[in-house]
Amino acid sequence: MAGESRLARLARLGGLTSRMTGYGVRERLLGATVDRAEAARELVDSLSRLKGAAMKVGQQISLVASALDLPDDVQRSLRRLEREAEPVPWWTVHQILERELEEHPDDVFASIDREPLGTASLAQAHAATLADGRRVVVKVLHPGVLEGLDTDLLALRAVLAGGRLVGRSDRELKGILHEVEARLREEVDYLQEAANLEAFSTLYAGDPRVVMPAPHVDLCTRRVLVLDRVEGVPLHELVATGSAEARQRAGLTLAELFFEMTFVHRLLHADPHPGNYLFQPDGTVGLLDFGCVKRFDEFFLGGYARTALCALRGDREGTLAAARDLGTWTGETPEAGEALWAFCNAALGPWRAGPMVLGKGENLVTRTRAAAEEIWKHPEIMGVPDMVYLHRTLAGLYTMARALEVEHDWAALLERYLVYAVDVAEGRSRPVP
Repeated sequence: MAGESRLARLARLGGLTSRMTGYGVRERLLGATVDRAEAARELVDSLSRLKGAAMKVGQQISLVASALDLPDDVQRSLRRLEREAEPVPWWTVHQILERELEEHPDDVFASIDREPLGTASLAQAHAATLADGRRVVVKVLHPGVLEGLDTDLLALRAVLAGGRLVGRSDRELKGILHEVEARLREEVDYLQEAANLEAFSTLYAGDPRVVMPAPHVDLCTRRVLVLDRVEGVPLHELVATGSAEARQRAGLTLAELFFEMTFVHRLLHADPHPGNYLFQPDGTVGLLDFGCVKRFDEFFLGGYARTALCALRGDREGTLAAARDLGTWTGETPEAGEALWAFCNAALGPWRAGPMVLGKGENLVTRTRAAAEEIWKHPEIMGVPDMVYLHRTLAGLYTMARALEVEHDWAALLERYLVYAVDVAEGRSRPVP
């Protein structure tokens, strides 16, 4: 990306936008049926040749597709964008560090590895040691990401809104795109991520269930983030070699953290990629990468919790009324109402049976897929922007917990937090769950 001019990048993205818009012209004006899987493949092929924010934009399109429950063939193509990026040469990283820190890296760090720990669409991470011996991770934003962000976001809006790839209303798309853009702008600002780290470190200071890295704020800039290194093993290793007790503890902690962050602190770590989690031998969870953080207000959470609580209790009419208040159901069509209830009942109904082992015969994704595809046929059932990262995180953590085969009374756990969120939104005092 560093060697590509803004004009050349805009031209390449503009060509992609024109092709995607062509699908929309055929659909809207000529009445032709758009092959959305073909459009998705062309989108992936184009964006995968770009780097930096454009690749991240492509991943956000994949997120939008997931949030809107698009057909599997479309989602499969878009998930190809979620691969690891090519490493940035050390001399480029060195130049950025020297410019941002205003010192030679060897004068700042006692040592820093030339080979990266990992390379993502936006940044690259290197292991380093401070003068006092503390082990840290140095994240460096890729060159050109900030400069190309507006161009790439323009392409995202044009591809989705103009190309009509996802087949949803302009109103719904604009709300979700605004949400995705806001998170992406925060994610490329490492001063914001340092502030996120400070907030979470304060909330969970001394908590034996979880380890979070503290930032070294004197070494942080908008393009460079230095934070403590967290030790542990990845999920697949814990699944393969961890004790049953460690797996149980880790899985339950993942669930508790999600509910606490969402419904109590209203501050959610919203990037549930397994690579952002490390596990210690006793099941303690190490949490990484605080660039994508979603903040909620108590009124949205109250409405969301009321909808989920009614569904958990089997109250069809209460669920639909709460969904209307939340803005998820905007019409009057009985068929749409039935589709919405079928989805909510499929998602929450099985938890009513009591304690359950995740990964043993049950699969939330499988049982809700048909109901989700039915919802997709009714534009009056709309994705609320605040749900995008909430559901993304829930789906990611659920998948991790299934791999750990965790057993718990999930309905009882969920109900405690839902009741708490409803009470807070309605001004009733209640002890934290």
